Amino acid sequence: MRLVFGLLVGFVLGVAVGLILAPQSGEATRAQLNEQGIMLRDRSSGLTNEIRARATNAMSQGRDMYSRTRGELTETYTNAKTGKE
Repeated sequence: MRLVFGLLVGFVLGVAVGLILAPQSGEATRAQLNEQGIMLRDRSSGLTNEIRARATNAMSQGRDMYSRTRGELTETYTNAKTGKE
């Protein structure tokens, strides 16, 4: 995850430096940076929602697995304690 974040930050910084060093007026550069910032914000918002949905799904699956495993272990323990197979 750090690698992806590092690549994203590097990309954003590279784009920003490229735009700043581009041969155009400051006003045009600021407008372009603002537009790029809005696009990046929208993309990251969508990515954040996707990550949140995946995390929620993983938590749900983990809880289900925990409940099943706990039930199976409890049953096995109870059967072993009472001498049943």
